[in-house]
Amino acid sequence: MGHLVGKDLYRELGRKIDNQPSHAPWNDTLYAILKELYTPDEAELVVKMPYGLATVGRIEAITHWDRARILKLLDGLCEKGLVLDIWIKDEYQYSVSPLIIGIFELTMMRTRGELNSKEWAKLFHTYLQDKDTFYRANLGKGQTITPMRTIPHEETLEESAHVEILDFEKASALIDGARKCAVGICSCRHEKLHVGEKRCDVPLETCTSFNDAADTLIRHGMAREVSREEMRDNLARSRDLGLVLCADNVQKNATFICHCCGCCCNLLLGISRFGYPNIVMTSNFIAQVNKDECIQCDSCVDACPIDAITASNGDCPVVNADLCLGCGVCALRCQSDSLKLVSRAKRVHYPEDTFERIILQSLEQGTLQNLLFSDPTRTSHAFLRGFVGGFLKLPPVKRALLGDGLRSRFLATMRRSPN
Repeated sequence: MGHLVGKDLYRELGRKIDNQPSHAPWNDTLYAILKELYTPDEAELVVKMPYGLATVGRIEAITHWDRARILKLLDGLCEKGLVLDIWIKDEYQYSVSPLIIGIFELTMMRTRGELNSKEWAKLFHTYLQDKDTFYRANLGKGQTITPMRTIPHEETLEESAHVEILDFEKASALIDGARKCAVGICSCRHEKLHVGEKRCDVPLETCTSFNDAADTLIRHGMAREVSREEMRDNLARSRDLGLVLCADNVQKNATFICHCCGCCCNLLLGISRFGYPNIVMTSNFIAQVNKDECIQCDSCVDACPIDAITASNGDCPVVNADLCLGCGVCALRCQSDSLKLVSRAKRVHYPEDTFERIILQSLEQGTLQNLLFSDPTRTSHAFLRGFVGGFLKLPPVKRALLGDGLRSRFLATMRRSPN
């Protein structure tokens, strides 16, 4: 690859991050973000690291750098959330953080030392508020496999034998089954606070995580350990505040719940401000108004954080089925108890676990080849990334692998493949 310096180095770093499961299109603001967050040595190491998870031994073999130097740089990168360290099979494995969910969130969750949070917030805000950059790159082709899914407020579900809610769809069940819980600062609210756009009274400390994610955030000073009882209190507070609950988009081993408001959450703003309803997967439920009981108070219209409910001329509110997340925030505010969540006509398919979500998201975003041929220093891998990547991007191939017919066999094959 040769020795890179200056803007060329950060341009290569931008390409590396853009080739993750979620894209990070290059512009001057991204360059400023990367130059602010990464030292030149850190940037060079990340550029040379494999795609996906890798042990220190593999990173050493690929980079030909001294192990002590690698470990020192990795320690700094992990403390900043720019590289993820995950304990697997009695050792840490490392992965380059994507921009979302990753660099943005873990940067704005940091609380240690003298931090330049205000400057970071301005840079991220400028980058994320350009709908033609991040949003279009990740959602502009109708992509549907996203990192987050909506969880309904359980008390807003219609009491009916036809309404079934599974454990992974219940925030209460995620809390009850957690080995460890943690709470930290919401990255979106922290960003909006510094740029003067936080219009709500919601506290900053609302981001909740579980198990391995909680371990990581606690270890790096980005969250504090809390009891299940405090997690339940946070959940009750979010219900009272009318916040949308969003978890990671998996059925097994969910690692976090975000407590989102319409004025701060960048994902909800992606829907209401920029028109990308597919940025968050809906729950298996949808809001429905009982017109016989509705008193036209329009509380649900005001409560909906993404403007999915409208009303005019004293008529009953109308729910936009193409936008409704199935969160239940509207039903929490209904004064006549005439609005409830009911089952959607067709159940939503969620990835089984994080492995499946990353594979499907990478396939949809056109970056799966990077996980298959992950060594950035080998010419053969570069050739195969180009060749296989072009094949996987063919619309018929992508539709077939993402469709119901081949998806299960495709994912089973990927699970059997060596790392």
